[in-house]
Amino acid sequence: MRALRRLVGRPFVPPNPAPPPWKGHGDTWAGGAWGCPPRIKGSASECPGTETSRGRGPPRDRGLPEPGRGRGRQMEVQGRVLLLTICAAGIGGTFQFGYNLSIINAPTLHIQQFTNETWQMRTGQPLPDHLVLLVWSLIVSLYPLGGLLGALLAGPLAVTLGRKKSLLVNNIFVLAAAGLFGFSRRAGSFEMIMLGRLLVGISAGVSMNVQPMYLGESAPKELRGAVAMTSAIFTALGLVMGQVVGLRELLGGPQAWPLLLASCLVPGALQLASLPLLPESPRYLLIDCGDPAACQAALQRLRGPADLAGELAELEQERAVCRGGRARRPWELFRERALRRQVASLVVLGGAMELCGNDAMYAYALAVFSQAGISQDKIQYVAIGTGGCELLATLLSCLVIERAGRRVLLTGGYGLMTCWGSVFTVALCLQPG
Repeated sequence: MRALRRLVGRPFVPPNPAPPPWKGHGDTWAGGAWGCPPRIKGSASECPGTETSRGRGPPRDRGLPEPGRGRGRQMEVQGRVLLLTICAAGIGGTFQFGYNLSIINAPTLHIQQFTNETWQMRTGQPLPDHLVLLVWSLIVSLYPLGGLLGALLAGPLAVTLGRKKSLLVNNIFVLAAAGLFGFSRRAGSFEMIMLGRLLVGISAGVSMNVQPMYLGESAPKELRGAVAMTSAIFTALGLVMGQVVGLRELLGGPQAWPLLLASCLVPGALQLASLPLLPESPRYLLIDCGDPAACQAALQRLRGPADLAGELAELEQERAVCRGGRARRPWELFRERALRRQVASLVVLGGAMELCGNDAMYAYALAVFSQAGISQDKIQYVAIGTGGCELLATLLSCLVIERAGRRVLLTGGYGLMTCWGSVFTVALCLQPG
């Protein structure tokens, strides 16, 4: 019995022991255990850096990263690069659209006065009021006209140059427009303002189409919905920022309005400085350029140390489906029976949003609030309130869209627009005089 107890108390040492799977991380064989002396009977000693010797498992190397910690670092790298991509694309994209839409309201009277003075210097006669209003309406309306031209230009540009390069090249229109705005007063030319508004409109049309494409193709599948919402957030943020910068205390005064219009140069410069440091769309690199190595490199920068096999396989499948096909023209989409319903939904939703009068409210806020009886010195602060309401609604939509769903939010939004549009119509009909 004593011999049996002594035999049981000793650690088992197999002949010619094979290295365990954790061998090679600093452990050495020493008397029957890797990195540990033989366990004495009744001892509860532990090997440094391992679990106790009571059979809880192999020793853990302190130098190796824990699985949870590695996953956390991967998410941190992925989130950081994705956040920088969103900010760099948004600051020169939909932010510019909202910014240039709202800053035109603050210098309304100053630009109308400048137009009248310029005409009088040329002809010796003042411009009639209805023609001054016509010139002002052209200055405002050339912005959406440029947006239409930019939207038609966005598709070919995104395929030819790529998503990232299209956003960078798009800033040429911003730089040219900023120069026209800045020197228009010194040159005595309101035509320069009109041309500048057309150019920033083209820039807005390109960026509003290319930016969601670039971000959607760069974001991982589980975050594409949230990333798509950032375009609306940057639009609302640009609206509010344009209204704040247009205050009389900042750049909305009678002498500083050329600088206010030319301030669109700042977001463009920020995008030119930051976006080149970020990767191109992986989908564009693989499907449009046919470069798997560049696609994998871009994915590694965007995803960090993650397994990219599944995502690369999906892109390869999409590439195989798209091979041999061509981009369809807008009128061809209506001929496809399978796509006709989706296209009709997009046209109805987009048209209702543009025709609801929201954009006109920002451009003609001075005239609207003046006729509503609000004093001139308070109109600029009321206008900031309208932009703040849109920003708040956009942020709330981002928070509840996954719970409430897209259809509920769309129905509720258009229902509220219908309700308040009816209220405004009745109020205008009952207005005296």
